[in-house]
Amino acid sequence: MTTANRVHNFCAGPCTLPVSVLEEVRDEMLNFGGTGMSIIESSHRAPAYDAVHMEALADFRSLAQVPEDFSILFLQGGASLQFAQVPLNLLAPQESAAYLTTGTWGKKAFADAQLVSEAYQAWTGADEGFARMPSTSDFDLHPGTRYLHITSNETIGGIRFPEYPTVDLPLVADMSSDFLSRPIDWDRFDLVYGGAQKNLGPAGLAIVVVRKELLGRSERTLNSYMDYRTHDKADSMANTPPMFAIYVMGKVLKWMQAAGGLEEFERRSAARADLLYGTIEQSEGWYRSPVDAASRSHMNIVFRLPSEDLEKQFVVEAAASGMVNLKGHRDVGGIRASVYNALDQQSVVALTDFMTEFQATNA
Repeated sequence: MTTANRVHNFCAGPCTLPVSVLEEVRDEMLNFGGTGMSIIESSHRAPAYDAVHMEALADFRSLAQVPEDFSILFLQGGASLQFAQVPLNLLAPQESAAYLTTGTWGKKAFADAQLVSEAYQAWTGADEGFARMPSTSDFDLHPGTRYLHITSNETIGGIRFPEYPTVDLPLVADMSSDFLSRPIDWDRFDLVYGGAQKNLGPAGLAIVVVRKELLGRSERTLNSYMDYRTHDKADSMANTPPMFAIYVMGKVLKWMQAAGGLEEFERRSAARADLLYGTIEQSEGWYRSPVDAASRSHMNIVFRLPSEDLEKQFVVEAAASGMVNLKGHRDVGGIRASVYNALDQQSVVALTDFMTEFQATNA
């Protein structure tokens, strides 16, 4: 298959990746760095992989402008493991943390935190169908709360925090589906985490960025893998790390840096989103965004058509035209176009052109 045969991939995760990165991986698959083997056949203790690993840590810090008083951890288990690992490491017994349930992933984080800590729900969007993010005035924060947990972008519902909340508490954020699509104000956070498979690489890797002074803070007796200190002391190589995912992510990080860094990717994501939302608005209600305009995601654009039958037809005909993975999540239906960092603008142009033609034919 050549690049000319590649589809426009709007998958919500794993994400589409830069063609140049895929080509590099292909070219190195049989013989990485003159070792006579691929990187995924190498020992994680070998010099060839060690260089890849340490460079990825350094490049993540540089690209995201992570201050030196934060540790960067490369872990397995995806973001879902962090739903438990975060409170286990940050909360001493009997301490409380506030959670915003802004959609499916916020709900899951809160449910797991309740199993290990005194977590409480400071706000929920359930009664409104998770159609918006809350404003700061909506939060019900209890005295003595250790941190506020947010989900910066809800992949399924298609909403995001346009600005991170301003509260007198440290923030902890699951940024899985908009990770490194915009700059992060590190002064406001104690911990940020996310799976790599939305913007940064293949599935199987979670990145945790945590203030070093908080390592061991909970004073809980944890098994070694669940204790962040284990991974910090070993540069995330206390056990065999997800080598392939880290190797590919390292290439994506270099690609992002060469393209202009996080400010450039924030600009690109806004441009892609504006084009899609503009097409929805121009349809005069034929296409409909079910979420509040102020909370619209720049990564996961969800919309509805006049009927479910038309939505099914839309997905089928779009796929026939080379645009795939547009079916909305099974919990909410509709259409979802995920437009992550590596998706080319021309893919969004192709989709919006198709949307205009589909409406003209079927309205």
